[in-house]
Amino acid sequence: MSDRAFVFPGQGSQAVGMGKALADASAAAREVFEEVDEALGQHLSRLMFDGPMEELTLTENAQPALMAVSLAVVRMMEKEGNVDLSATGRFVAGHSLGEYSALAAAGAFTIADTARLLKARGKAMQAAVPVGEGAMAALLGVDLPVAQEIAEAAAEGEVCVPANDNAPGQVVLSGHTAAIDRAVEVAPDMGARRAMRLQVSAPFHCPLMQPAAEAMAAELANVPPVMPHLPLVANVTASQVSDAATITDLLVQQVTGMVRWRECCRYMAAEGVATLVEIGAGKVLTGMARRIHEDLSGVAINGPDDIEAFLGTL
Repeated sequence: MSDRAFVFPGQGSQAVGMGKALADASAAAREVFEEVDEALGQHLSRLMFDGPMEELTLTENAQPALMAVSLAVVRMMEKEGNVDLSATGRFVAGHSLGEYSALAAAGAFTIADTARLLKARGKAMQAAVPVGEGAMAALLGVDLPVAQEIAEAAAEGEVCVPANDNAPGQVVLSGHTAAIDRAVEVAPDMGARRAMRLQVSAPFHCPLMQPAAEAMAAELANVPPVMPHLPLVANVTASQVSDAATITDLLVQQVTGMVRWRECCRYMAAEGVATLVEIGAGKVLTGMARRIHEDLSGVAINGPDDIEAFLGTL
């Protein structure tokens, strides 16, 4: 049984130029970018390769763009490296929007449907809360129980909750702007080494996203997943799931629910996973692997050279 899991990054890993080396090197990768462009009716690949960054960072663009890079890598591995993900890995998992990339990689959604779902998800999340009314902040040096205490102390009747339990000593809060500002102010006195507002366009993964959750329930009703080739370790439950109807429910819950990434990784480690193979843009998840569990290592596959190196380990 494989000791690898394939993991997929979330928002924040985007950068101008991402995917270009893949497109230059591989017809299989170019096909993915063309498929996504066609599905969305926009030249998203041009935006990814050339920018501008402020447009790429818009939630409705960043989400399908990150998925496109991840799936371009997957297609290259499958078509040009003869890699069967289901025979090479034990689980798939993704951080927030990366959960959709993971499901597409495991065959639960087509690439075109995933692109449209993520475009809709990005728009719905952006529209759920008027600009300026919501915010997020990272707390460094505290674990989830203390982060919850900070959130409760800062709420004062507003929404302020943990949104991402990323790794030991790294928790992100989300909610009303004033409450998040209060959390940043009180956090150092309550044990945080550092607390800082994040440059995000909306307060993701908190109850303020309920309108977006309802929008995604409607979208997913029209595009239900099929059973994935590999089990998904879900953000919301931090345990494995393969049932298509349950996956749909969890994707809806995920919009307002906390991303339990630390627990997801610890679950995979307990199930015998030793290596997290991060597929797509950036190395954020790879960097957190060892901090989350001493027996976990991470390897990032961003470009053609990384693919070649990975194929050499099989």
